[in-house]
Amino acid sequence: MAKALMSYLDPGAIVLGVEAGNDQDVIRILSDRLHSLGYVKPSFAAAVLAREAALPTGLPLGLDNNVAIPHTDPEHVLKPGLAMATLCRPVAFCNMEDPEEKLQVSVVFLMALNDKDQQIEMLQEIALTIQSADTISALMRSTTVDDVTRLLA
Repeated sequence: MAKALMSYLDPGAIVLGVEAGNDQDVIRILSDRLHSLGYVKPSFAAAVLAREAALPTGLPLGLDNNVAIPHTDPEHVLKPGLAMATLCRPVAFCNMEDPEEKLQVSVVFLMALNDKDQQIEMLQEIALTIQSADTISALMRSTTVDDVTRLLA
């Protein structure tokens, strides 16, 4: 199931134990990784932040560790990729189902996809992966990129 995730998730775009003050910090850190790896245009981070403000991506899992899946329009993407961060301390993202509600998020998947259909498939892949509380807990305990790749492979 998660094989598709690993085909997009660049090991260089996996950041573990991120110290972030807020959701914008996390998005910028992951956007910078994707940009330095050649996945996205310089406009990507600002576009993700703008989209997140209008259409939040915090996903309530009913667990200790919620997830956010920020993304933006394909024109800011050079080639499809995925970045992921685990956070030292959760940061607040607005709930995609109820934008007035803030969720404490511990895992962030930043999608850089250049095809709308691909975006839906990737969201489904991530949703399948994060449905398991065990998977989320294991991601949070991961200390190396190899831990993550083994978990998601």
